Parts: sequence; C-alpha cells; structure tokens
Amino acid sequence: MSRHPEVLWAQRSDKVYLTISLPDAKDISVKCDPQGLFSFSAMGVQGESFDFSLELFGKIVPEGCKTNVGLRNIICSIMKEETGWWKRLLKSEEKPAPYIKVDWNKWCDEDDEDPNSDLASDDDDATYVGQEEESSDDEGLLCELNNLIAS
Repeated sequence: MSRHPEVLWAQRSDKVYLTISLPDAKDISVKCDPQGLFSFSAMGVQGESFDFSLELFGKIVPEGCKTNVGLRNIICSIMKEETGWWKRLLKSEEKPAPYIKVDWNKWCDEDDEDPNSDLASDDDDATYVGQEEESSDDEGLLCELNNLIAS
C-alpha cells in the first residue's frame, strides 16, 4: 500500500512551489502534464512506497518544472502556463487532502511579491539532484526582507 508524504505549497504569480517532506528518498519520479496534472512517486528509506497525484488549479509548462532533491525533502518548482495568482492549489473546490498544507515559510501575499526574488534558487544551469537543502527558513524570510528593504 502506498503512503502520502507531507506536501507544503506556496506560489508566486509565475510558479507554484511544492516541498515534499521525504528524508533519504530513492527512485524519485516527478511528472508534470501541461493540463496541470502533477505526479510524484518515490521509495522511502525503509523501502515503503510513497506517491500522489495532484490536479492543479491551472495549466502548467512541463519544460519549466524543476526538481531539487535534498536529503530531507524534494522541492518542485512548477511554472504556470499563464502568469497570475491561483485561488487555490487544486482544481477541485473540495478541501485538500490532510497531507497538503500551506508552506508559511515561503508564503508571500500577492501584493508583496518581489519580481526579483527566486525561492527555489532555480538557476537554469544549476544541477539539483543530490544537493542537500540547506534551510527553508532562510528562503521563507525573502518576502519579509524584501518588504523591509523596500520600506
């Protein structure tokens, strides 16, 4: 039987960020479909299977989806097909599954967005597989720091 890892999400006008909490994951597979279907599967450290699929609120650009695999979590940066803020993460208006939560460390309100900030550090030439995620707390402070600098 498959289990679901905790999934934290945040967004910017052009991207959605998913942080999947799964330490020491192996055989990681991430698929992004243009219609907005996001699929994830991996094996846990004790050989247990983890997977889930999300029907996202809007369409996405599969070529613009990047995955950063760390020792404690997997961060997926998903490019939206159209720039704009989604009302919610999922297409369905039902309450999301309990394993899906807002990532308050990376959350930024629509009117506080800094076009120059880049939460996932997703440089086009960076390689992500095998890198350890240093600290998501530092990234979560970007909005606050940008607001302080702007004042």
